[in-house]
Amino acid sequence: MSTSTPNWSKRSWRSKNLLQSPTWPDADHLGRVEQELAAKPPLVFAGEARNLRAHLATASQGQAFVLQAGDCAESFDESSADAIRDKLKVILQMSVVLTFAAGVPVVKIGRIAGQFAKPRSEDFEEIDGVRLPSFRGHNINSEEFTAEARQPDPERLLAAYHQSVSTLNLLRAFTTGGFASLNNVHKWNQEFVANSIEGKRYEVIADDIERALSFMRACGINLAADPTLQAVDFYTSHEALILPYEEALTRQDSLTGEWYDCSAHMLWIGERTRQLDGAHVEFLRGVGNPIGLKVGPTMSPDELLALCEVLNPENVPGRLTLISRMGAARINEALPGLVELTKREGRSELWTIDPMHGNTYKASNGVKTRQFEEVMLETSRFFDIHERLGTWPGGIHVELTGGNVTECLGGTTVATEADLAHNYTSICDPRLNGTQSLDLAFEVGEKLQRYDAGKGAKSL
Repeated sequence: MSTSTPNWSKRSWRSKNLLQSPTWPDADHLGRVEQELAAKPPLVFAGEARNLRAHLATASQGQAFVLQAGDCAESFDESSADAIRDKLKVILQMSVVLTFAAGVPVVKIGRIAGQFAKPRSEDFEEIDGVRLPSFRGHNINSEEFTAEARQPDPERLLAAYHQSVSTLNLLRAFTTGGFASLNNVHKWNQEFVANSIEGKRYEVIADDIERALSFMRACGINLAADPTLQAVDFYTSHEALILPYEEALTRQDSLTGEWYDCSAHMLWIGERTRQLDGAHVEFLRGVGNPIGLKVGPTMSPDELLALCEVLNPENVPGRLTLISRMGAARINEALPGLVELTKREGRSELWTIDPMHGNTYKASNGVKTRQFEEVMLETSRFFDIHERLGTWPGGIHVELTGGNVTECLGGTTVATEADLAHNYTSICDPRLNGTQSLDLAFEVGEKLQRYDAGKGAKSL
C-alpha cells in the first residue's frame, strides 16, 4: 500500500452512499462514542497486520493455505473463556489436518474479536402486525423483539470494543502460552468430537505427530526451544460493516505513515456493500490492512476487475483476498470466468471459498439452516475449478463454533430438521459444529493432496 492513497482520508467514506448502516436515533450520542473509541488503545497493531499480509502473499503464490473461521455473529452472551478456547480448539484441529494433508503452512484467521454486526436483507421485521427494526448484531441492538431492544444504541459499540479486548487477551494467552503447542495436539479433541468417526481420524494424525515429536526428542532436538512448535500465529478479522466504529479505531502507523484499521488484522467487504462508489469500498481502499472481498454469483467480470484495481491498485500480493460465495448450484457457472480473468490479467489476488453463505435456506419450521452436503459440494467444486484452470485454491472461509450445536443439517450429527431444536444457539446464521468442521477439513485435505505447493495441480 502506498502511504498516500489519492483523495482519501479516514473520513472520506462519509461523502459516499452508505448501505447496511443502522439509523442511529441520536447523532450526538454516536459522536460522543466515536470520540471515546478514538481515544482508546488499538486492538491490534500495524506490524501484526503487515505480518498477516506477508503470510497471505505466500498463500497467493501457492505456498500456504488460509483457514478463516469463527462465528457468523459473535454474541455478548457467549464470551466465556471456555467458549473462546473451544472455538480455538476446532480451528487448531482443522489446521493440523490441513497442514498434514497439504504439506504447506496454514494461515489461521478467526472471525472473532469484532465480528458482531451482520448485514440484513430487510431494514425492518414484522411479526403479528408489529413492525420493528431488524436485528443487526449485538454491537447495534438486541435480538429480542421489542421496541426498546431493537433500538440502535451507540453504547453497544463500546461494549463490543471491550469484549474484543477480553477476547484478544485470551487468544494471545492460548496461542502463545503453551495451549497451542503441538505437544497438546491430543488435548484439542473435544469429547463429543473424539467419539465420532472424524475424531478418530484426527487421533490417527495426532498419534503420528506425537511419534514424530518423540523421534525428534530422541535425536537430541530441544523442542521446547523451538517457538514454531510451542506457539502459533493467529489473526483476527471481521466484516467492516459499521464504519463509525472502524474509523474511530483507524490510526496512522508511526513507522510507515500508512493508515491501519486497528480493530482487526484483516477486514472484509460483504456481498451487499461492495459498490464501487460506496462508502465501504471507499473506506477500505485507504487502509493498509489486508482486506477481503466477498464475490457472489451476480459479480460481473468488469466489476471484479474494477474492484481489484480500486482496492489493490499496485497489485500487491497479500493485499486483497477474493472470497467466493456462490452457492453449490451456481459456482460452476459463475466462478470459472472470474478466476480466468484474474489469471489472464496477472492479478495477485488470493482466491478462497466461503461455502456457507450461498447455501442458507429456511427449514420447514422457519429456522435458518444449511445442508452440510451442500457446503461440501460447493467446496469440492471450488477445488475442481482451480484444478482445471491450473490455479491455486488458496483457502476456506467458514462459520463454525466449538460447541456441540445443531444448526446445520447433515454430517454425522444433525440428521433431520427436528434435530435443529436440540441445541440451536446462533443469534444469526447457522454454524458448523466441531464434528462437521473436522469432516470438512478432511475433505479439503484430500483435495489439497492433488496439488504441488507453488506449482498448481498435479498431473493426474
